[in-house]
Amino acid sequence: MSGGYDALLVVSFGGPERMEDVIPFLENVLRGKNVPRERMLEVAEHYYHFGGISPINSQMRELVPLFEAELSEHGPRLPVYWGNRNWHPMLADTVRKMRDDGVRRAAAFVMSAYSSYSGCRQYLEDIQRARAAVGENAPEIVKVPPFSEHPLFLEAMTDRVHAAVTELPDARLVFTAHSVPISMAESSPYVEQLEAASRHVAEAVGVSNWKLVYQSRSGPPTQPWLGPDICDYLRESPSDTIIAPIGFLSDHMEVMYDLDTEARAVCEQLGVRMVRAGTVGTHPAIIRMVAELIERVPEPCTATCCPAPQRPPSPAISR
Repeated sequence: MSGGYDALLVVSFGGPERMEDVIPFLENVLRGKNVPRERMLEVAEHYYHFGGISPINSQMRELVPLFEAELSEHGPRLPVYWGNRNWHPMLADTVRKMRDDGVRRAAAFVMSAYSSYSGCRQYLEDIQRARAAVGENAPEIVKVPPFSEHPLFLEAMTDRVHAAVTELPDARLVFTAHSVPISMAESSPYVEQLEAASRHVAEAVGVSNWKLVYQSRSGPPTQPWLGPDICDYLRESPSDTIIAPIGFLSDHMEVMYDLDTEARAVCEQLGVRMVRAGTVGTHPAIIRMVAELIERVPEPCTATCCPAPQRPPSPAISR
């Protein structure tokens, strides 16, 4: 066992795989959040556009055996488990199987490279809830910290962007990441990490004309979120564009709908060319990175990292 670990747990967001899964999945995602049902139904249409199927689970089914093969060949030799935050296989079910298999201490690799409440702390809370649901003899689970500065992550993203630059040379380079509320961004180094990773990749591919923008905002109009939005930026500054979703590890729904569908439609309306760079996905460098993170046993996430954003008090309601 490396670092006392006897298993690797890969934790993902999860996604529906048929039309009837969409609403229950979104209700899981939005549970406890003040999001109007109308907005949820609007997002549901994004999934219906693709037959109710998010690609994220199929991509996880590709990744898990690659992790297993890497660990089997190069070590540390550990079984690999997979659980989701919001859809099957649910995290608690996976942790229960780990307990039944005799796992006592596992490293958890979360499919999120950056530090923020939703990308880091919330996964820690999910893991704690799953262990509590399993109860007695639930394995200890140590979350690997965010890895946006890891050379192998940057190598993988650089390769993806280089391929896009080759396809559309001389175009500007626009990096995208999931927008979050300003209050969440202020409680973590999310923006600084994104800017540093974007700068590194742009320099590595030899592009000086680059910009970091955001996508997939889901909050109420009254709540300030990170911007500019990718589609607004394209309309305000039309030009041939390479879009690189550096904030995402796989081509899931936000990438497919917000970039491949909406942003592409904007570019077509403007009469400009667009190439979308791939996410790191199953790039061999990412597979090696996970094994390296476990082998070197980095400092795990602390109890105080990426705190939840402070919400303003609700306004008084006249009776």
